[in-house]
Amino acid sequence: MTIPRLSVLAFIISAQLTCAAVAADAIPAKHAITHEDVWLMKRVGAPQPSPDGRWAVFSVTDPAYDSKEQWSDLWIKSLTDDTPARRLTFSKGGEGSVNWSPDSKRLVFIAKRDGDDAGQIYRIDVAGGGEAQRLTTLTLGARTPKFSPDGKQILFVSDIFPGNVTEDDVKKTAKERKDRKYSARAYESFPPRYFDKWLDDKQVRLFVMDAATGAKPRDLLSGSKLAALPGFGGGQGDEGQSLDAIWAPDGNSIVFSASTNRDEQARNAAYTQIFSVPVTGGDATQLTADKHSYNNLKFSADGKILFTLTEAEEAGKVYDLSRLASFAWPIANPAPKILTATLDRSITRYALPAGSNRVVFSFEYAGLEQLHSINYAGGDLRDEASLPTGSINSLNAGGKAVVGVWESAINPPEVYAFGNGAPKRLTAFNTARAATIDWQTPEHFWFKASDGRMIHNMLIKPANFDPSKKYPLFAVIHGGAANMWRDQFVLRWNYHLLAQPGYVVLLTDYKGSTGYGEAFARAIQGDPLKGPADEINEAVDEAVKKYSYIDGSKLAAGGASYGGHLANWLQATTTRYKAIISHAGEMDLMMQWGSSDSIWGREVNSGGPVWGDQAVWREQSPVLQGGNHAKGTGFTTPILISVGELDYRVPANNALMNFATQQRLSVPSKLLVFPDENHWILKGENSRYFYSEVHGWLAKYLK
Repeated sequence: MTIPRLSVLAFIISAQLTCAAVAADAIPAKHAITHEDVWLMKRVGAPQPSPDGRWAVFSVTDPAYDSKEQWSDLWIKSLTDDTPARRLTFSKGGEGSVNWSPDSKRLVFIAKRDGDDAGQIYRIDVAGGGEAQRLTTLTLGARTPKFSPDGKQILFVSDIFPGNVTEDDVKKTAKERKDRKYSARAYESFPPRYFDKWLDDKQVRLFVMDAATGAKPRDLLSGSKLAALPGFGGGQGDEGQSLDAIWAPDGNSIVFSASTNRDEQARNAAYTQIFSVPVTGGDATQLTADKHSYNNLKFSADGKILFTLTEAEEAGKVYDLSRLASFAWPIANPAPKILTATLDRSITRYALPAGSNRVVFSFEYAGLEQLHSINYAGGDLRDEASLPTGSINSLNAGGKAVVGVWESAINPPEVYAFGNGAPKRLTAFNTARAATIDWQTPEHFWFKASDGRMIHNMLIKPANFDPSKKYPLFAVIHGGAANMWRDQFVLRWNYHLLAQPGYVVLLTDYKGSTGYGEAFARAIQGDPLKGPADEINEAVDEAVKKYSYIDGSKLAAGGASYGGHLANWLQATTTRYKAIISHAGEMDLMMQWGSSDSIWGREVNSGGPVWGDQAVWREQSPVLQGGNHAKGTGFTTPILISVGELDYRVPANNALMNFATQQRLSVPSKLLVFPDENHWILKGENSRYFYSEVHGWLAKYLK
């Protein structure tokens, strides 16, 4: 029987369609990114390689919208084979500050487990297995533990109250303060608060203890002349002050950096110098004698060189490059050897792989952070094998191994091994979920601004992008200003989630940004808002001209922190945008100077104190430009204002003044106040609500 030709053709077509359907079913359909995609990506911490280079330990957070359901544990991955990473701890409280013993058999870390009122030191036997053991039970907790070179002792940071000498003293003072009837705070030095915390009078100290349960910690600095100085202290963090401290190679002393002029922060830059103190305690010896700042101390494998990052703290300047420096050990000449003196870039992080006599490091440039190296003498600068996109956000060495975390805007963080050829991915916590999202790598472009500077930009396209269509443009402004837009996966202001409803997102590194040299970052001095804002406007013009799919009649702008400052300035000085988003943005330079937790840099940037005759304080305060309607500018653009009530970096009074001004001028405006958030929106449901409000505001005025 002969089958008619048309029937054969229909059969073939039907078979092809069936095969295509089967193939399509085999490939997961990609979807536009959701808030759940952003928030529920696992968060991979900085890996710590073992001294023998065989293992890496790192934290992994399983996020949840309800913080009570969130887990964070330590994982371990072999660096010698391809066996998958495995979970090392099973504790809901989470662990941090991991440090290996010199024999690569044990770990110490900080955790706050059942019965702990503060983070304590725990030790776990990686080689032999078993449960982690608590080593400290200090009233005020412990931070950043480090094994001694022989593995027999542990160095760590903790606090005491003024006048305390022993742990019994600390315990007694803590009880007295808990029982006292009044709630007032008293201050005699600046700042009284930091980000979302009112500061107290606890004093930071270095402790050493035997690496055994029941051992008694020894306070190395109490009673010393250094600790008695009114300006003594370390860098301020969420858990208190930190002292960057390491063991000297012989194990007989501790080398650390600390400030002696913290009490001058309202009128001077606080700089940190390098000191050493015997492991038995006593007076500390100052090893450097300048007004630079030193941090991130590390010894070479042979113990003959002390490496550090240093900033010059140049008087009258708002930004200093972070340079790689070294000292011959023991330090005889207090002047550092600057290894990257000819490199006009700020070193972000560095590592010292054994046997190479080279320092491996990274720095920011044009949206990327890649790997480079230099020899111990400061010569033979090289580019090392890096991924072509994205950013390295941690870097550590153990033995010859170098490991870190790499990520990009479309590749959430994973652990990678670097060196010995192309970077190698070691984990896959987020790869499957990321593969289901319809997103594209950022597109980079440069243009020459009217002030002669070359300006770098990244462009983010929405899901289901069609170049034949027209899309509104949302110019998103980074904070800082000493910061840079990076090709990375972010929780706050996630590029693709902002673009998701159908917007093209523009990310511009205006003058004042990092990654383009010291002069570029310093160009903001005396011009805190106008110049950067002009470059953002020019970037928008360039994008509209360059990309036919951008609808130049539908423009919006917004940002957070310094990005919020610029958003407020744009609203006051141009009417080109249909909508503005301002989170944690200053409204008045003088008010921000007097109410924030950081004032000296603002004074340097504006050329003098607020009571002087510097016009910047008045001419570049957004609120003072808002009524310029006769000039065709002033506040008219609809604005969404948001702020965390616990924000002490850009206090809520800025947002309140902003909203009051908008309402006074009958400008369409909305104020969002998050009572339990600080400078950033960090809680899952608050974040979801924030994005929905941003999307709603843009849709109202752009679509």
